[in-house]
Amino acid sequence: MDELEAARLIRDWAKRYAETNGLKLNPDAKQLDAVIRGLARKMVRHGERYCPCRIMTGDPDVDAKIICPCIYHMDEIRGDGHCHCNLFFRE
Repeated sequence: MDELEAARLIRDWAKRYAETNGLKLNPDAKQLDAVIRGLARKMVRHGERYCPCRIMTGDPDVDAKIICPCIYHMDEIRGDGHCHCNLFFRE
């Protein structure tokens, strides 16, 4: 799978995830595209949607926490109105 195909799959997944969880995607198209490209790059290179805004450690158990949607995203959305990456926003 190349990054373009991965980006399409991730965009579709992110839309469904947002709808299912009462969220919305970043309304800024440029920022949204940048985050999706970052997720796609990580997916192609590392096999998972690792958060492009967080540093991978190389420890699979630790890094599993930053697979999008990361374990921190809902707390961040509640507190800040959006996740750290600016992918998901509160409705």
